[in-house]
Amino acid sequence: MLKSSKKTGLVFFPAFDWAIDPTHPEREERLLYTQDQVAEEGIFDISGIVEYKPDLVTANEIRRTHFCVPDEAAITTQSHLISAGGATVIARAVMEKKIDNGFALVRPPGHHAMRISHGGRGFCHINIEAIMVEMIRQQYGVRKVAIIDTDCHHGDGTNDIYWHDPDTLFISLHQDGRTLYPGSGFTGELGGPNAKGSNLNIPLPPATSTEGYLYVIRNSVLPALEEFKPEIIVNSAGQDNHYTDPLTNMKFSAQGYAELTTLLKPDIAVLEGGYSIEGALPYVNLGIILALAAMDYSKVIEPDYDEERLKQASHVTDSIKRTSDVINDYWKRRYELREKAGNHGEIQERHREIFYDTDNIFERQKERVRICRDCAGALEIDSKASPGLHILAVHIPLNACNVCKETGYEMFDRAIHSNKKYDKIFLQDRPKDSYIVR
Repeated sequence: MLKSSKKTGLVFFPAFDWAIDPTHPEREERLLYTQDQVAEEGIFDISGIVEYKPDLVTANEIRRTHFCVPDEAAITTQSHLISAGGATVIARAVMEKKIDNGFALVRPPGHHAMRISHGGRGFCHINIEAIMVEMIRQQYGVRKVAIIDTDCHHGDGTNDIYWHDPDTLFISLHQDGRTLYPGSGFTGELGGPNAKGSNLNIPLPPATSTEGYLYVIRNSVLPALEEFKPEIIVNSAGQDNHYTDPLTNMKFSAQGYAELTTLLKPDIAVLEGGYSIEGALPYVNLGIILALAAMDYSKVIEPDYDEERLKQASHVTDSIKRTSDVINDYWKRRYELREKAGNHGEIQERHREIFYDTDNIFERQKERVRICRDCAGALEIDSKASPGLHILAVHIPLNACNVCKETGYEMFDRAIHSNKKYDKIFLQDRPKDSYIVR
């Protein structure tokens, strides 16, 4: 009997009852072909590879990460709760050392869901990785987390949730936002004043191949991880940068994904995008599983793979190297950038407009954060959706200093007694693990 070198846990959840429409790229067939491939290859007959069943996350688990408007039940289905629950099941098994690492092959995806969620955008309603990470922090006392998002689309939702958090290193490798949804994730997007450089966005030119992705992993991602020293590494393992994907313009391969996984050594991988249902996903997921289990994946090759056709052009290589150099410079100067971002105790504002392409909602946000050298800072967000509600949300970070705790409650009380007509006022107190709605 074959035996894996590492004990690896898997969760499958195809979500038979959820799809945007029956022919939409984000539908249950995305995982059904992979399940068939895994069964045919005898993966579950390998000693050391273990299948877990997903669970459902609770409203309280969602509330550690999101402000759902008007509430969790209004913007989620049971499939969303099980998808996030599949990730948390794997995370608990890893944290309790039942397995060495794990892969949640679940849908619907989540990395476009931001801290405030009025509905669906980019096929996402709630952010399953962030919900999982905050569960780990709350239940297992983990502080420093790295999230490496290798989906072809910028992980703007995860980027938003951890924008102000210096204890989370978020790195997104994605196709240049000038050429692909959601149109963000440029090198200068480095995080808020308390966390500059903890958000590293690495836009890659169309036609980036396996060579380009692995160059960035080796030359930018791994050095940052080595210096940051996270307690846990999460890979948002989107697969829509495959050369057959219908929505993107990249040249990544199953072998590349497997090698990327070997290099990153993630504790937990969570499936995100990937819409080449037959041509990519069965091979890519198989490669990732074997890489997590530290087994030979050299024979996992797509039937139409052509190395010469997928060769990376020299101008693409040059562009990637320049971008990598820029990112490395930002990472080295992160503390200097935080000092220059503002003075301790000041309140800094940010204005944004967000479009929910799935649900056709337009949102305007005014964000106010306390600049703090001791924590992620008390955060207030005034959010107005059209159509939708006008809400104010206050977030007190998990490791908040006493001043930011007091500031958060002052923000909440001021909103309650304000002349503004808010439909709802939220307080997310992470140190107390409490959530209040007025």
